[in-house]
Amino acid sequence: MRLADPLRRFSVTLLDDVRAANGHEDIPAAGLLLQLKTHYPDLQVDAVAGDAGFGFEAYLHTVFVALQARRVIDRRRHETDRDKTQWPTRGYDDHGRPICAYGYALNSYGFDRERHRHKWACDRTCLLGKDPQVKLSQVTYPPPECPYLANAPHGRVINVGERFADASIRLVRDIPMRSSAWKSLYPRARNAVEGCNATFEGWGFKRMSVFGLLRSKALLFLADALETLSTLARLVREATLASLLT
Repeated sequence: MRLADPLRRFSVTLLDDVRAANGHEDIPAAGLLLQLKTHYPDLQVDAVAGDAGFGFEAYLHTVFVALQARRVIDRRRHETDRDKTQWPTRGYDDHGRPICAYGYALNSYGFDRERHRHKWACDRTCLLGKDPQVKLSQVTYPPPECPYLANAPHGRVINVGERFADASIRLVRDIPMRSSAWKSLYPRARNAVEGCNATFEGWGFKRMSVFGLLRSKALLFLADALETLSTLARLVREATLASLLT
């Protein structure tokens, strides 16, 4: 579990745990998140980034409720995501973007930090001549029966908190996937894959150079300790130089 601080340009390992590759990591990882307040009581977490292995309810719930942080977790796919005709019924697509009942994708209006929820609006896209994300055969476009056409200028407005309206949490994200904000935060995850080069995956370290869980734990501990000490030494050196210059 790494802390990435973009303002001070460093990242350090706060807590560590290693599990077998075929085991669930969301439950022990959620436990580590709950330990942060004990070990680092002054730490204020803005966002938590991670790969799809963390895309389960326990971890997503802990990030949102216990840490009050934004979830930047890669999507965990499900067979139901492949059937696009079901997206308007359930209310969101395979990336967690809300979809109206007529197949149009809603636009993001950002995450409200005070209310801890994400606002979305359709902006009456159907009246602008744009094609729906999912075109339904039984619907006339633009749909004259839509009750939100008279709600100028934003049409239908919804707020998504911890879960969608159907109580699902698997694809709820507080930052839209593939957005510029997402692309700036997601690469900080150690096992980030999509569009990332400066990570374990990009460096060719997807597989450990040693065999066995104990050896892997020892190797990662040594690597994290060396990197953390190097980072602290750099921060001390920069602070010393800054004090001399002032």
